[in-house]
Amino acid sequence: MFKILDVAGSGLAAQQLRLNTVASNLANADTVSGDPAAVYRARHVKFQAVEGGVRVTGVVESQAEPLKRHEPGNPLADENGFVYAPRVDAVGEMVNMISASRSYQNNLEVMNTSKELLLRTLMMGQ
Repeated sequence: MFKILDVAGSGLAAQQLRLNTVASNLANADTVSGDPAAVYRARHVKFQAVEGGVRVTGVVESQAEPLKRHEPGNPLADENGFVYAPRVDAVGEMVNMISASRSYQNNLEVMNTSKELLLRTLMMGQ
């Protein structure tokens, strides 16, 4: 029965990292740079199912080329008047955030239900 708490706990930790990563992607979606190498790159969490839960295998950066926009009035523009923005799909990130939030809530509900069952089992012995 205690193994359930380990599984749900690992799921909570993984989904929390996923939520933080999505929040970072959304927060940086509109940032620009005058150097394409310095542009923020969207990040995505990779998971792996393991015995006893889930494990985060890494956070990978997008390899997509940044968006090139001609904004000569922008103080960050390069000598040709271009700024570079990250390729962050805001709608896709919102969907990812909703999915991660629901997964987090489900894992939390598993933990709460398991706790209740354990407490009721202990009370039966009284």
